[in-house]
Amino acid sequence: MKAVYTELHRSHDPQFFLVRGVVKRTTEQPERADRLLAGLKAGKHDLVDPVAFGQGPRARVHSPEYLGFLAEAWDAWTALGDSGPEMIANIHPVRHAATYPTHIVGRLGWHTADTGCPIGPGTWAAACAATDVATTAAQLVMDGEDAAYALCRPPGHHAYRDLAGGFCFLNNSAVAAAHLRLKHERVAILDVDVHHGNGTQGIFYERPDVLTVSVHADPACYYPYVWGYAHERGAGQGLGANLNIPLPIGTGDDGYLQALGVAEKTIRAFAPGALVVALGLDASEHDPLAGLAVTTDGFRRIGAAVARLGLPTVLVQEGGYLSDILGTNLTAALAGFEAAR
Repeated sequence: MKAVYTELHRSHDPQFFLVRGVVKRTTEQPERADRLLAGLKAGKHDLVDPVAFGQGPRARVHSPEYLGFLAEAWDAWTALGDSGPEMIANIHPVRHAATYPTHIVGRLGWHTADTGCPIGPGTWAAACAATDVATTAAQLVMDGEDAAYALCRPPGHHAYRDLAGGFCFLNNSAVAAAHLRLKHERVAILDVDVHHGNGTQGIFYERPDVLTVSVHADPACYYPYVWGYAHERGAGQGLGANLNIPLPIGTGDDGYLQALGVAEKTIRAFAPGALVVALGLDASEHDPLAGLAVTTDGFRRIGAAVARLGLPTVLVQEGGYLSDILGTNLTAALAGFEAAR
């Protein structure tokens, strides 16, 4: 399996992370990619440089106002003269009878769901590079590859059409799915990150052509808290094209694979022409965010289950944070996929 990667992700190096009122160093660090690269090397995957696709793929899933904000944000922030080293919102208007703001502080609050997405001088460049990585992997599959892996950083599945959150700015999995839609009438997204893919759900919630399925830790007590419940099934023309499978905190391999079996049946019934896997490795028993307890062999089994769907597949990296086993889990997931093909 070819793996798409670029060093441009390193320009995004966030420092701020607020956890229950305590400021810590974020777990979404450039070192994540180094550990994932080690996993690719162990699996003997060929690295491919991304193609620069420009704004088109991003504009298919994100609003013009949001893309404009991200492109201009850092320059406007530093022009204030008294701003901090990273962009962190101090207002979140939640948009009840609100007017779109023109001031950078107001725009920052409007376009961020939480404090988990600090913007620095290189964030926009890294986020754009990540969408190029995802689009390139999708294009490889459209051109005939059975599957391709996109090592995207920063991750993307918490990003809505016009809202950043949870370490995410541009929705790489949604970008890949929208690109695949240029060829396929229907596309499915299977999110196996420990966190619900709320941004992906939001982008496609009223669309019947993209099925979104997420297997994740129970949002009643785990991020994102207010999205990801089983009753969220889509709306309008998209009613029935969204499936959430929340799991009790600490669920291990067998419980996870059982839930994945339900997801597989739903995807088969939808009959998509291609599949995007939002490949979070943070369901690991050793992940520092400690939501679920999937073992390395469990990730191998997840990869095999995905492969048995028999669909052209783009695997887009989402979460998976700093642990000694991060690269090993990626090697296992991709090896399980390849062995089952």
